[in-house]
Amino acid sequence: MSMTNPLKPSGDAGALMLAGARWRWYEVLFWLAAIGLFFVFGDFIPGIPTRLMLLSEIISLGLLALSIDLVLGYAGVVTLGQGAFFGLGSYVAGIMAKAGMGAFPLSDPLIGLVAAAAVSGFAGFITSFLVLRGSDLTRLMVTLGVALILAELANQMRWLTGGADGLQGVSSSAILGIWEFDLWGHTAYLYSLTVLFICFWISRRIVHSPFGLSLKAIKGNALRARAIGVPVNARLIAIYTIAAAIAGVAGALLAQTTQSASPDMIAFHRSADALLILVFGGAGYLYGGLIGAGLFRVMQDVIGAITLQYWQFWLGLVLVLLVLFVRGGVIGLLEGWRDRMTRKGDAP
Repeated sequence: MSMTNPLKPSGDAGALMLAGARWRWYEVLFWLAAIGLFFVFGDFIPGIPTRLMLLSEIISLGLLALSIDLVLGYAGVVTLGQGAFFGLGSYVAGIMAKAGMGAFPLSDPLIGLVAAAAVSGFAGFITSFLVLRGSDLTRLMVTLGVALILAELANQMRWLTGGADGLQGVSSSAILGIWEFDLWGHTAYLYSLTVLFICFWISRRIVHSPFGLSLKAIKGNALRARAIGVPVNARLIAIYTIAAAIAGVAGALLAQTTQSASPDMIAFHRSADALLILVFGGAGYLYGGLIGAGLFRVMQDVIGAITLQYWQFWLGLVLVLLVLFVRGGVIGLLEGWRDRMTRKGDAP
């Protein structure tokens, strides 16, 4: 009697996985548009001021939202603690930049990224065992508690983190000793976009692999997934660790491009904002966090310019209406529109 591996896709499941892994035309268009923004807002066109530093910040927020999407949108683990790993990564990168004092390689941004990913990933691995316990509400409280603990530690360890004032004099050296960070954000944007694409490519490979399929099975029904042989706890620990590492990379990016690391980067509102961004863009799509980050930041600026005192009210109203009447955020809205157009085209 032959035994088959329940975790190895075959037949229709394998074909479905391969089809999902193919790059679509609109994905290529998305990344080409991101490259095009460099030329539009890079102070190359007369009359259009540079906005590359703002775009670099949006990339960091989008990468943080992407890390939440891996654990929430695909594994179904509700978390409010990703901001803690984001802040931890920013402090690691900032401390390494200060320790290097401009000398290669300690202050090299790439070394800081690797260190931030390693430290944040290790912190995620340690705390993942706590997250496994209990229901969604328990997990939510545990992740929030971990975030508050790390925020208080950063505040109290003034000798290392600078306390409430944050790290002063953070200055990364040139990337690989070649590309210097400039005041207009040209290097910062291209560097951030490259790191974002690499992290996105890794995440995309994960969710379209047998590992990713098992995560979707766990999100759908953990008991059934365990019954067919999926190691549920091991899968959740792995994805939580990976997501923590990506959040650390996002924090390191923000610290390196802004040349600062402060308690604001590890505060609770980072997790809350990233969760709102993901809901706004659409959870479970990977691109939801990226699109949501851009729209969220643009809405902040537009509404703030119109009514500075009540911008949070209008932003909250838009989010509430989106959640109530649109399933899957902005991407869900676009998918629904595409399906309706397809049905109209197929109708006799």
